[in-house]
Amino acid sequence: MARRAAVIGSPVAHSLSPVLHNAAFAALGLSDWEYTRVECAADGVPSLVAGLDAAWAGLSVTMPNKRAALAAATSATRRAGQVGAANTLVPVDGGWRADNTDVDGVLGALRASCGFTSGTRAVLLGAGGTATAALVALASVGVRAVSLVVRSASRAAEAESCASRLGLALDVVTWDTADFAALASSSDVLISTVPPDATGPIATALAGAPCVLDVIYHPWPTPLAEAVTARGRTLATGLDMLLHQAFGQSEQFTGLPAPREAMRAALRTATDNILPLPI
Repeated sequence: MARRAAVIGSPVAHSLSPVLHNAAFAALGLSDWEYTRVECAADGVPSLVAGLDAAWAGLSVTMPNKRAALAAATSATRRAGQVGAANTLVPVDGGWRADNTDVDGVLGALRASCGFTSGTRAVLLGAGGTATAALVALASVGVRAVSLVVRSASRAAEAESCASRLGLALDVVTWDTADFAALASSSDVLISTVPPDATGPIATALAGAPCVLDVIYHPWPTPLAEAVTARGRTLATGLDMLLHQAFGQSEQFTGLPAPREAMRAALRTATDNILPLPI
């Protein structure tokens, strides 16, 4: 039977997920499978999911729909519950199961690009949609203390709730009081989820961390990426994260091992080979 999958979000036209998943389908010989984009606001997620038929193999979910996706599911993986959001929905008997492979994305990017497999202290810039997935990823490899740097402490509520669920010690630091050089140099890993214009003035200080993940990949290179490279430190990127989160999604959609090399090659071609994308 021909199968379908899609990424849902708003806006969604920019998503590179079709590049990855259609490459996976082709490499796996699933010639009658198709992966598309579906524009859908958060309040439309429940009705969209309820209206999908048996041809659907799964959904990728981008912001701002990840919390709505978790709420619309009939079951959820432990890590989706820990994150408090889902980027993956797959059909199961009687409904849909939610998962969050962004956790895999963070860990896979850090491992492949930086060789990071464990640590105790981390710095996390920003408390947006990626932050809680990063907290779950960090906790899973032994990190017990995280300094969360935000513009305003009021923005940290969801991250604080997530850290509490994980038993993480979360120190909330406001942007205007942070000693970025000290935070970076005392950490095992630093993850930035904020726009390039925010990290530009402090990029040199942040580059003191031994391992850095900058989830922003457009425009490239970011000031943080340039500073990390100039310092001779190791850098993981948002494209690394995108690639590694897609592996788990592909396997959940198809039930087959992800064709990693084919997916990596397709993403490199689509992004003009701007990054090496280690796997």
